[in-house]
Formats: sequence, structure tokens, C-alpha cells
Amino acid sequence: MNSEALWAQGAQQFQQIFGDSWTKALQSFQSAETAGRLPGGAPVQFSSTKLQALQQQYLQDAKELWAQGLQATPEIKDRRFTGDGWASNPVAAFSAAAYLLNARTLMGLADAVESDEKTKARIRFGVEQWMAAMAPSNFLAFNAEAQKKAIETKGESIAKGMQNLLHDITQGHVSMTDESLFEVGRNVATTEGAVVFENELFQLLEYKPLTAKVYERPFLLVPPCINKFYILDLQPENSLIRYAVEQGHRTFVVSWRNPDDSLAHKTWDDYVEDGAMAAIDVVQNITGAEQVNALGFCVGGTILSNALAVLAARGDDPVASATFLTTLIDFTDTGILDVFIDEAFVKFREMQLGKGGLMKGQDLASTFSFLRPNDLVWNYVVGNYLKGETPPPFDLLYWNSDSTNLPGPFYAWYLRNFYLENNLVKPGKLIVCGEKMDLANLTLPVYIYGSREDHIVPINAAYASTQVLPGKKRFVMGASGHIAGVINPPAKNKRSHWIRADGKLPATLDQWLEGATEHPGSWWTDWSGWLKGHAGKQIAAPKAYGKGTRFKAIEPAPGRYVKQKA
Repeated sequence: MNSEALWAQGAQQFQQIFGDSWTKALQSFQSAETAGRLPGGAPVQFSSTKLQALQQQYLQDAKELWAQGLQATPEIKDRRFTGDGWASNPVAAFSAAAYLLNARTLMGLADAVESDEKTKARIRFGVEQWMAAMAPSNFLAFNAEAQKKAIETKGESIAKGMQNLLHDITQGHVSMTDESLFEVGRNVATTEGAVVFENELFQLLEYKPLTAKVYERPFLLVPPCINKFYILDLQPENSLIRYAVEQGHRTFVVSWRNPDDSLAHKTWDDYVEDGAMAAIDVVQNITGAEQVNALGFCVGGTILSNALAVLAARGDDPVASATFLTTLIDFTDTGILDVFIDEAFVKFREMQLGKGGLMKGQDLASTFSFLRPNDLVWNYVVGNYLKGETPPPFDLLYWNSDSTNLPGPFYAWYLRNFYLENNLVKPGKLIVCGEKMDLANLTLPVYIYGSREDHIVPINAAYASTQVLPGKKRFVMGASGHIAGVINPPAKNKRSHWIRADGKLPATLDQWLEGATEHPGSWWTDWSGWLKGHAGKQIAAPKAYGKGTRFKAIEPAPGRYVKQKA
């Protein structure tokens, strides 16, 4: 068969494929419309105007793409298809362009749904997951870059890819970095300190002063228990813990234990009373200070807010100021995670884990990774397995892969009372540690930080804390996401942050932004200045860890608990 005949046959097949793709996609969506509802009970309808416009655009773009033929390489900006292999292979470039056209069209179909926002978000999420999985770059038969490397290495890349796949199957997760190059306590979590207290839930770390004098009011950090504390102490140059020590704060950190079956019965109340509240009490006892300054990060911030509310209900006031980093207190807007949460899902988790058991760390890690599937899943599938590459060393991704379990009762209660019912912002609705929660009692000054591109704690949700906490507040917005926005040391002079000089906190973030000013670089310096204003006078730095025989040094930081694997 000559080239013209092959081209004609290809044209016929291409037209058939595109026609079938459109027909099947539309039928799939229309079948949902005919059924009238999606799982969860929300009605589904489609905008006929949008569907008609989408079909016309699809056929026009398909015609233009086909008219270009294989002689003209389509302009593709998607980084999955920008390597030399794609550019030098017309068939591969054409398949990538066809895939992107289909992806745009399917997302257009998702956007044409007329339903409540939660249903629309679930449809968009499902389509995004499917399109991410179906990218031609994910398959050796279609990935021109992987094929090119296989030829250049005479098959060695394929053999290495198989080794990588077997390795990841054995370890139970996709490698995002070369984990063999990192060790907790050796080249991550290296700030010098000691464990000065421990119970079955956490170890309390005290860090060696780096200044001759320290502020009289000690500083306690409560990290999330969904991940390990050393996100705050990755390397000396990007360690928030070391930075606090360098600023002259006598610094303590909660290192949560990675739960095993012996902790499978633990509840939210346990983490509040025997976790955050116990840590506050121990820091007071060690330092002799009447009050401490506290910081909560992510779920650690939610735990801290509950601890403060319990203490306030009991008439106690041991915390002088609180910092909340990317923390949900008002759960009205939970971002993309909301697609998973409804009554049926929460009831299932309550039946499964409410009386005991463990929410496995790898399941949690997979959920968070698939919130950004191209960056945190398929990117590594392609690199590790199709190309046989070893991902470069990256401390943050090593930490991200070091997953933690959660006690089932803790997890189920957290889902219902916060994500589903948003009970914390309802005065008297929620009972924690036997006390009715009322945020109106939290009159202490607070520093609230949110990251602009955060997909775990949306920036609107971080800002919402300003409307439910009654004390004097300072709100700062940083650039980037949930982790990179927080871990932004001043020395690197990266990213920006926004502050409103007049200190006003209007009802919405958009209104706040109208009066906010962008400042280059890290927000850490602003926070440090604020924290010093609540730290009291300076006194001689302690010469030893802990206090007496009751709170003596048990072992060097970072301690045993953080080294426990899920």
C-alpha cells in the first residue's frame, strides 16, 4: 500500500475515532442525565447551549488538527509532551494533540453540568482523574520520549524501569525521590535538641538555644499528626524550628507517635487533652513560665484551637498568643477534599473505624497525591517505570512519602464534626474533653497565615478564621501552596507575601485583598517580629534540657517516635 493510501486510510480511521470519542463521551454524560442523579442523590442536567457550542468547537478543532496532518507538528505547551522525542515524532505529537483536544472537550462536558456545586465538583474531579490516567505519556506504546530512551540505551532503561517498579511494589508506594539518601536524624530533622517528656501519644522535644539569651515566654509548636513534625525541620537552611531558635525563643515541639494497633482506640479528645494540652502543661512546668506562645500547623492548628477552647471553658489561660498556619477552623470551604465528604461516606468510615482500627498512612498519602495526579502520581510513573530513571533527592518529597497512620475513632469523629457538619464554629454545639466549644472565649492575639495556592486549606478557608476568632488578629497571605508557602525561609528571598497595613479584616478575602500590599520574600520575618512582641523580656538561656529528674533528657532529638514507620 502506497503512502497516499495509508494517509487516506489514516484519515478515515482518525475521523471514526474522533466521531466515536465524541459520541461515547456525550452518551456517557447523557446516561447520567437520563438517570437523573449521580451517587449521592444530586440531580444532573446539562446546558443544551453549552453542549451545542462544545460540539461545534470540537468538530472545528478536530478538522483543523487533521488538516495540519503529520507534516506540521502541533504546538503543544503541556509539559508531558514537550520533550525532543515528542517533537521529532510526528505521530506521537499528533496523538498528544488529539488527546489534549479530547481532554478539553470532556472538561467542557463536565462544566456543562447544571447541578449543585458539590456535584459539579465531583464530576470535574472524576473527569480530571480519568484524563490524567489516560494520557498517552503514561504508556510505553505511546510515549515517544520513553521509546527514544529505550533505543538509545539498548533497552537498559526498560530493564531499570522494571526494577524500579518491583522496588516500589515492595515498599508499597511510588518513589518520589531517592529515599535511600535520607535518614531522619542524620540529614533531615537535625536541629540539636533532646526529648524531655513522652507519653503514649507524643514526645516533647526541647531544642538547644543558639543565643546567649532567650525570651522568657517559651514557644511550643504543634505540627499535624497526619504527617511527621520534621516538615518544620528538613534542612538547617529551611528549618522553621531552627529559625525560631535563632530568633531567641526557647523552643519545644510535639513529635506525634505514628499509631499502631495499641493506639487504634484513640479519639480526638485524647489528642486534645493528652496531646496539645499536656504539651502546654509540660512546657510551663519545665520553664516556670505562666504562659507560653503556641503555633499550630494544619491539623495541628485545629487541635490547638480545640485545646485553647477547652482550657478557656475551664477558666485557664496558659497561652499568651497563637499562630495558625494553613489551618481549618471554619470548615465551610474545604476545597477539593469536599468531593469525598458526604453523609454516606462519613457513615461508612464510622462503621468501619469509629470503634477502633487504623486509617492507614498509605491510604491517606495516596488520597493527597491524587489531588494533584499529574505532578504527584503519573509524573513518577513515567519517570521511574517507563524511562527507568531514579528521581532526584528532594527532602520535602522524602518527608511526603514518610506516611503516618491515624486512629480510626479520631479520624471518623474529625470527618463528621469538622468536614461534614462544621460544628466548631457553632457555639455550644461541639463537646470536646467534656467542655462545650465556644470560640468566642478565645480572646488571645493570633497570627493567621494562609497560602494563596493551597489545595488542602484553601486561602478563603484560612482567612475565614479571622471572622470567628474574636481577639486581636494579624492575617498574612503567602504565595505558593500548602507546604512550599509555609516553608519559605528569608535567606532564599523567594515568593511574596501580602499584608494589609491598616490591619482591617473585612468579611471576605477579596475585600481584604483590595487593601493588601505585596511584599517580596518570606513572611517569616513579619511573623518573627509579631511573635517577639508577645515573648516578654529576655533572660539567660538555659544550660541544660528539661528540669530536674521529672523532665530530664530521655534521648537526643528527633527521638524514637518520628522514626516509626507506618
